[in-house]
Amino acid sequence: MRLGGPSSARTSALGTNAPAGGAGLARSSHMVTGRAPHVRDPMNLSTLRICLVAALLPSLLLVIYSAGQQAGLGLARAGLDTLPGWRGPLLAAIEPRWAAAAEIYRGMLYVLPILAVAVLTGLFWRWAFARLRRREFDGFPLSTALIFTLVVPPGAPLWQVALGMSFGIVVGKEIFGGTGKNFMNPALVGLAFLYLAYPRDPAAGPIWTGSSGYGGTTIFAEIAAGGMETSALGASVWWEAVIGIGPSAPVIGSAATSLMGAAVLLATGAASWRIMLAVTLGGALAALAANTFGHGAGPIYALPWYWHLILGGFPIGAVFLATEPVSAASTNPGRWIYGLLIGATIVLVRVANPAHPDGVLMAVLLGNVFAPLIDYGVVWANIRRRARRSV
Repeated sequence: MRLGGPSSARTSALGTNAPAGGAGLARSSHMVTGRAPHVRDPMNLSTLRICLVAALLPSLLLVIYSAGQQAGLGLARAGLDTLPGWRGPLLAAIEPRWAAAAEIYRGMLYVLPILAVAVLTGLFWRWAFARLRRREFDGFPLSTALIFTLVVPPGAPLWQVALGMSFGIVVGKEIFGGTGKNFMNPALVGLAFLYLAYPRDPAAGPIWTGSSGYGGTTIFAEIAAGGMETSALGASVWWEAVIGIGPSAPVIGSAATSLMGAAVLLATGAASWRIMLAVTLGGALAALAANTFGHGAGPIYALPWYWHLILGGFPIGAVFLATEPVSAASTNPGRWIYGLLIGATIVLVRVANPAHPDGVLMAVLLGNVFAPLIDYGVVWANIRRRARRSV
């Protein structure tokens, strides 16, 4: 945040409404710096939100296309001519001629309503708590709604979207004080509520039967049930998963779009590269350990480490979910520990818990819970080390 330069002392003397370098901060929190040192940083809260939204846009566009593609495949499996429910008349009213345009339009009919409901629900609760606390309404971070839209299955009922988003914003964020005070990722809190409250109702429609749900992705369930040979893993499936386009691609983004988002976040300094790298290393090491010591324990133990890094929500978890700046670890050594914990837990849940085959949701929430303790341990270790040096 910008805390003003030499004008900060003048602002303090004239009052919080004086137009000086720290006036923006003064209007929002009525606090300005009065004495040196002063810190100038172009990355304020608004800039951070813009960077997150820009980084998430490639994944959102891919999810729209992928959802339309999967919906078309679902229609063919179910033997239907049009989308069920209220989307059917809208699809019939505007029917694009080109196949790619038709897939995009079908995807928009599923993804954009979810995004709209998530945004409106978040705005309502932010406004309600601002009025309750008699604070200025500072808007709603669109990035939270975007992440929630990416992790929720496209076929989820809109009332479940509103319910999950409400739970995530209220229980995961607002009751702890609002912006900057949540200790867990609000979008994942809302998704965890839906997963626990409606574990068998993630698809909501005949065309999404057998598709990704709150519990994970289909390919893990196939491997766990029938072994590696049933999933037909090969080069074509690999590239479908990396790019995020194809029958085997999950509707949650891809490794390619996550790397695009990572480039934006790292270039602007909006996320920690240490966490991203540590999550990747933790997942790879845990997968190698499962390959080495898990013979005979189950078919999913034999899945190579490089498949774990691209399947399901691992890419979006490493880039966007684990690096959420408020709920992640804030010390550099702590970020390594935090990321390794999340990456290893993702693979551990995948291979050991068939009821939740993806593992990203539980692993990131577990990391959020332990992040304060990890940072406390790092700070305590630094204090002890400096104390020994001064003796």
